[in-house]
Amino acid sequence: MKEQKLLIKGLETNFKIAGDGEPFLILHGWGGSSGSWIEVQEILAKEGFKVVVPDFPGFGKSHSPPVSWEVGDYRDFIFSLVEKIGLEKISLMGHSFGGRVAIKFATLYPERLKNLILCSSAGIKHELTPPQKIILKLALIGNFLFSRRPLRRFKDVARNIFYSFLRKKDYTKAKGVMRETFQKVIAENLESELSKIKTRTLLIWGEKDKSVPLEDAYLMKEKIPQSILEVIPGASHTPNLEEPKKLAEIISKFLR
Repeated sequence: MKEQKLLIKGLETNFKIAGDGEPFLILHGWGGSSGSWIEVQEILAKEGFKVVVPDFPGFGKSHSPPVSWEVGDYRDFIFSLVEKIGLEKISLMGHSFGGRVAIKFATLYPERLKNLILCSSAGIKHELTPPQKIILKLALIGNFLFSRRPLRRFKDVARNIFYSFLRKKDYTKAKGVMRETFQKVIAENLESELSKIKTRTLLIWGEKDKSVPLEDAYLMKEKIPQSILEVIPGASHTPNLEEPKKLAEIISKFLR
């Protein structure tokens, strides 16, 4: 396995590459990095695939974007990466947040894809629960109050509490420009994009995924033509860490 750096869209980008053969690109989830996919990458490389796993800008060893990005910006970044590495047609896999990017890529660049895999993919926006709606109303009031000079210094603390109540811990962990990026990312509902996917698609989900519920997998299967679903028993949101051998086996079988 080699670790390399390239300048993509003016950003120093780190990625890992292993194996020879059919190109397969893996997009990690929010808060993750190429390092969280090493075991899966090594198994698939031995199976005869050329596996590329980049660190998204703002994660791992890649530099953060100078301004906040939307999902479309990450899609364009991946397209530039594929072009720079010289990959003509690829199989693409996106995990969680990476799934959002993969969905966007599949709808805009179908001619560049041979296969698409969405693993515990985010992208479907759910209605807030009644308690969350109350918290949101309080947050709007709080945003007004904490914008006033005496309380302004407590605004970030209040916002962290709000996102904690919404179970959005990724926001509280994000720093600088990545906080606004996170807000833009989760605000976008990609449900209407699913029916536009024309690429042969595999959905992989952990049976006990609480971050992105299994019901999302069934909805995606219903919306995406030519899609099939594989559920990994006992796994939660990170099958790449919990069941890497099983996950690699499912991927390899589908790609072949």
